[in-house]
Formats: sequence, C-alpha cells, structure tokens
Amino acid sequence: MPSRISTAALAATLSLAATAAIAGAADYSFEPVTAEMKKGDDVTVAVRLTHKQTGKAVTDAVIFKTRVDMAPDGMADMVSDVAPLPSREPGVYAFKTDLPMAGRYQVTLSAKVQGEPETVTGKVIVKATK
Repeated sequence: MPSRISTAALAATLSLAATAAIAGAADYSFEPVTAEMKKGDDVTVAVRLTHKQTGKAVTDAVIFKTRVDMAPDGMADMVSDVAPLPSREPGVYAFKTDLPMAGRYQVTLSAKVQGEPETVTGKVIVKATK
C-alpha cells in the first residue's frame, strides 16, 4: 500500500512540475479597467493583469516599462508621459498620463511577475472622448 501512495505522490509532483514548466508570459493578459474616459491632462488609466488559466488578478507584478501613444489612430509618434499611481485594488495598476485629444490610445506595458522567468508584455486600447 505505501508503494501505491508513493507512486501517486510522485505522479502528482511530476504533473505539477510539468504544468509549471509550460507556463509562460502568454498565460497573462492586461485589460483596461475603464476602456473609455474623457480627454485631458492628468487622466488616470488603470489596467488589470490576470492569469488567463485561473482568471485571478496578479497582485505582485512589477511594471517596469509603460508607453501611451495614439498608434491605433495612425499617430504612434504622439506619445504621452506616464507616471505610476498607487493601486486601490489588488491586481490593478494605475497610471497618470495626458490624453490631449479625442481618439484611441494604446497603452503598452512590460511587467515582471513573481515566479515567471519571462517578461509579460501587453497592449491595451483605451478611448478618450470629448
């Protein structure tokens, strides 16, 4: 009987190790908390980072690169400064930026997720209105 338990435990351990080994940066996604907001200066843009397989928010990511531009409307050279803000909700990462004109803006993010060797990158589209 102990042999069967040991075999089952070993199989479970190997199964978990195999699952962890195939996890990757593509297992995560960024999504806008609010996809539409008024144009202006010092606008707060918030994104949620989730693990696709579990649907759970990723609370311990370190966002180390951000960019906001108007690439979706053919104006990738129109870039706005981005400053991080404190998060009010687990798994939500907020930033202050300028959205000077109405249109679509692309928020590009790069993050490190604890335990994930690859960099997680994502692009989120938000719309600024008049």
